[in-house]
Amino acid sequence: MKRYIGDILLLITAIVWGSGFVMTAIALEHLTAYEVMAGRFLLGTLIITVLFYRKLRLISKSVLWKGAVLGTILFVAFALQTVGLEYTTPSKNAFLTAVNVVIVPVIAYLVYRRRIDRHELMASVIALTGIAFLSLQGSFTINIGDLLTLLCAVGFAFDIFYTNMFVKKEDALALTIVQFATAALLSTVAVLFQGGFPASPSNEAIWSVVYLAVFSTTIAYVCQNLAFRYTTPTKAAVILSLESFFGSVLAVLFINDVMTGRMVFGAALILVAVLVAEVKPAFRLKNSVRTNH
Repeated sequence: MKRYIGDILLLITAIVWGSGFVMTAIALEHLTAYEVMAGRFLLGTLIITVLFYRKLRLISKSVLWKGAVLGTILFVAFALQTVGLEYTTPSKNAFLTAVNVVIVPVIAYLVYRRRIDRHELMASVIALTGIAFLSLQGSFTINIGDLLTLLCAVGFAFDIFYTNMFVKKEDALALTIVQFATAALLSTVAVLFQGGFPASPSNEAIWSVVYLAVFSTTIAYVCQNLAFRYTTPTKAAVILSLESFFGSVLAVLFINDVMTGRMVFGAALILVAVLVAEVKPAFRLKNSVRTNH
């Protein structure tokens, strides 16, 4: 049973993160992008700190600066994603965000000059084709919301890249506490520059933000961290890539999001690209085993 625990936890994470696109779209009907982010991260920081208060003693100078870097990246990525959602649909926002998986190898090449293999190159080409079908309009221009979402995918790619680097030496939950706190601080500063928090937000706005804080922020990250004890990174990445699929399906079901045939084809190509990028280690392992035998 233990080998399935990780898969179940990751599936829960993917569904919850997918639902986050819908809840964010609902919240944006009543709040600004930065108000949604500030509420989400302030409450998320409070919850994760209360749940894992013992981890506070592990916050060293090293954890502080690394967590601050991750928090800043997270703030920028979420700002681009949330503002982008004001100008595009939740379905497109979900699938374009998933492109971050294809961008990570490119960052590894630029930072460490690590060679991009044929699977990664193939995934990039498929993803770009999918983006074209999903986002390009008749005049071959791209919607500003889609462009911001693509930039957010770059931000999340940097978050994945540096998180993988930092958790090798630091406690993951201690890093997460500092990361959330940094994102909350930056979001709050952005709200104050805009004029401050609303005096009497609607019930719909409050419950949307509470959902994002409790489920999409706290529970999703905890499930993800626990899942890595029971499953492999490759399988985990493949399951988490379903976030974009769930985001699109839930948007169509609950807020009547519209998907044209061309958009469905583009979204399918992006999913294929994500899978090609993520299952490549499994192909390498099989080839290695065959060679050894």
